[in-house]
Amino acid sequence: MVNGPPHFTESTVFPRESGKNCKAYTFSKDGTLFAWGNGEKINVISVTKKGLLHSFDLPKAVCLEFSPKNTVLATWQPYTTSKDDTAGIPNLQLYDVKTGTCLKSFIQKKMQNWCPSWSEDETLCARNVNNEVHFFENNNFNTIANKLHLKKINDFVLSPGPQPYKVAVYVPGSKGAPSFVRLYQYPNFDEPHAALANKSFFKADKVTMLWNKKATAVLVIASTDVDKTGASYYGEQTLHYIATNGESAVVQLPKNGPIYDVVWNSSSTEFCAVYGFMPAKATVFNLKCDPVFDFGTGPRNAAYYSPHGHILVLAGFGNLRGQMEVWDVKKYKLISKPVASDSTYFAWCPDGEHILTATCAPRLRVNNGYKIWHYTGSVLHKYDVPSNAELWQVSWQPFLDGIFPEKAITYQVVPSDVPSEEPKVATAYRPPALRNKPVTNSKLIYQLTICAKEIIEATEFLLAVVRSKRTTEEAIHEEEPPQNMKPQPGNEKPLSKTALKNQRKHEAKKAAKQEARIDKSPDMPPAPAQQSTPRSTISQSTSGDPETDRKIKNLKKKLRAIEQLKEQAAAGKQLEKNQLEKIQKEKALLQELEDLELGI
Repeated sequence: MVNGPPHFTESTVFPRESGKNCKAYTFSKDGTLFAWGNGEKINVISVTKKGLLHSFDLPKAVCLEFSPKNTVLATWQPYTTSKDDTAGIPNLQLYDVKTGTCLKSFIQKKMQNWCPSWSEDETLCARNVNNEVHFFENNNFNTIANKLHLKKINDFVLSPGPQPYKVAVYVPGSKGAPSFVRLYQYPNFDEPHAALANKSFFKADKVTMLWNKKATAVLVIASTDVDKTGASYYGEQTLHYIATNGESAVVQLPKNGPIYDVVWNSSSTEFCAVYGFMPAKATVFNLKCDPVFDFGTGPRNAAYYSPHGHILVLAGFGNLRGQMEVWDVKKYKLISKPVASDSTYFAWCPDGEHILTATCAPRLRVNNGYKIWHYTGSVLHKYDVPSNAELWQVSWQPFLDGIFPEKAITYQVVPSDVPSEEPKVATAYRPPALRNKPVTNSKLIYQLTICAKEIIEATEFLLAVVRSKRTTEEAIHEEEPPQNMKPQPGNEKPLSKTALKNQRKHEAKKAAKQEARIDKSPDMPPAPAQQSTPRSTISQSTSGDPETDRKIKNLKKKLRAIEQLKEQAAAGKQLEKNQLEKIQKEKALLQELEDLELGI
């Protein structure tokens, strides 16, 4: 346990404990309690009073969690059966933090969603058990106070914040029936129209449900395991918005591809989505699901709002290089672009000023360590784990909201004593067994520098290029700059995607009618040409020969279409391959038109 900025000295609260079995720990929500497992016991200490509170004999426990008000410590160990295989042994224990007694034991087979969900005041606690959500009140786990029963309930999420409490439940589809997510208000579950909102969808093998902080809306990322169109090996994702007032919508994402991350701002009035084939787009949406700001494209797959919601970090971790973009959300201005190579973990400090990035096992077993950054891009502290050890977990001590006031954003880089790193030179991969040995001339030395996931992503990229009819070079250099989607003072409100589509249809019909009128009146006198008329401007003269006039008319029609395509390209529209080929024929068509008009 290390003191935070600016000192980074080892804390006297927790004496360092070494051992390969220290693989799990947790803080309480307010940061006053700390529990960890060392392969023999689960120990609980008071961070403020600097004393050991309890030790529980749980050598196999691998998951720990405190209830919101520090009343209960939940522990989970892998599920096992008794010797005669008649019944499983309870592996989920709930301990009273004050007395150290076990309040209740449950059987919880899966590690996923193992921990019960508490309301913030602990009047409610909920578990998913056999197609039902069981509710306990005031931490009385011997009596089920209420049940929410729906056939094949797969997941649920309890709302944050104060009463009245709400719950979002997910039921996967089967036998042609769609999947759905429903919102309920506790304890109104049984009436025919008890649901506050309902959203059904067919493409959903699994979902992720995200409540906003004020518990007024839920974002649902619906995912399929297989993309039937063949566009992605990772399946297909859609993003849905569901409000407690019954409103729902599909969030229209302008770029095709996976949805990497979706995160709410702490204001609960907007959210950011990172999506699309690489380079990925990132867009902030409001509660009407209209885009507010588009960050353009870049190498990113994650988004993190600061605790106060005034700064947003877009990052590319995992198989990306670790590039980060730190944005001022109020001004939508870029603050810094640091690079945290090989990072597998990111967390904001509760003070809203400092950032933690780390490289942890088992995701990566080499170059483990962590860094503390200031959001302006400077590294304030760095710790590298010895080569014979691994870093499994690292996190900030939590604090309740309001402890740290929001500070004004600075663009001036904070000074640091940590020397800047030189960029690493890429070398061929060598397995651990060969790293301390001289390089041989063996035909088979492990020089595989692209992992399977990167091969898949490269394949997806090429498929996307083929589908969009672009060249590979065009796709590689596909860059979209940031764009403010908010209505500017004095300007009209930006059109929605549907309204924009209808407007384009209307303009296309209007242009077609105008073109038809021109074609029907070939004898009309030509409009006076401007002095700066380019050579590509189409004249309206006729030759007197009907056959030649027909050819001239067809050529003019083709040239008018080319002019429209050039205008669209100038406006930033991505043209198809056949449209680009048409533009390339302009010179030949102009020459042919000139020859016809001159009677050659």
